[in-house]
Amino acid sequence: MKRISDINPLGEERPNPSEEEREKLRGERLQREIDEGYQKLVELCNLGEYDMAKQLANRNSNWGYEIVDGIVMERID
Repeated sequence: MKRISDINPLGEERPNPSEEEREKLRGERLQREIDEGYQKLVELCNLGEYDMAKQLANRNSNWGYEIVDGIVMERID
């Protein structure tokens, strides 16, 4: 970490990512959210909290999962 006196307020900043990099980062973040959401749904089902898992899946329909008979399944539209 730099000391404040070593920082040039008019100096170089971190570079702005290109549109391709931004899109790649967005995709990675979305996939990470979907994976984490799946894990949460599985954990809730393992605990027997099927209603809570259904509510969470419905609130986050962008994850693409639904709860059927206490099992996490990919939503087929």
